[in-house]
Amino acid sequence: MLIAHISDLHVMMPGELAYGVVDTGPMVERAIAHLKTLNPDLIVISGDLVHQVKREEYRCLQSMLSSLKMPVYLIPGNHDSRDLIRDVFTDHTYLPDSGYLQYTVEDHPLRLIMLDTNVPGKGHGELDASRLSWLDQQLSNQPTKPTLLFMHHPPFTTGIDLMDGYGLSGLTDLENIVKKYSCIERIGCGHIHRPIQKRWAGTLVYTVPSPVHQVALDLTATAKAATFVMEPPAYQLHLWQKESGLISHTQYINEYEGPYPFFSS
Repeated sequence: MLIAHISDLHVMMPGELAYGVVDTGPMVERAIAHLKTLNPDLIVISGDLVHQVKREEYRCLQSMLSSLKMPVYLIPGNHDSRDLIRDVFTDHTYLPDSGYLQYTVEDHPLRLIMLDTNVPGKGHGELDASRLSWLDQQLSNQPTKPTLLFMHHPPFTTGIDLMDGYGLSGLTDLENIVKKYSCIERIGCGHIHRPIQKRWAGTLVYTVPSPVHQVALDLTATAKAATFVMEPPAYQLHLWQKESGLISHTQYINEYEGPYPFFSS
């Protein structure tokens, strides 16, 4: 089973630039074309689907995704609206009709749990008692089945002051829940626009790069001095095999020279 995890698309209307610099639409289209070449079994997009939270931006993304043949699963980030996601992506029948946009994906060798950390109109994330109770219940239903948990905000500080200021609340209770279940293979997050990994609560948590711009890796800058850079766009691939378990790869999107053979014939 091959799972693609992509995040932080920040889709805007044609001709508009994120932060006055980034033409996100063509970059997202290149990412989607690249995904097609690898043909994963499913794709997870873990939030910040659009940039300015406009219905028209979601319709642009809907059009971009329409050529994909495999299932695509969406969860919201801090740049998203639950109501607009529901209204536009009516064909995504897995989405709950009301409340938080969190759900499970079953019928695969690897179980997927999607957790909603969105706080409407805010940059930080939150896991309140109802969301955490739901997560605990879902995990307890199949406590031994290998599971991937996805959410937008990571449950750890990164050392990047700007992003840590828009972190996730409810961490202690989340940690206590995750520690109860050894079945959680990974916790996959977005939000940071960088590839980061951390051992946390008995499992491995990671953040995935963005297919558009990346947050500059500056561990000394204050939030007001933070910047972004046009480092190579990327996403994460997870290969699940019964014999070897879960193997994760970072896949870059841009065109590069090669491939060249190691050995001549």
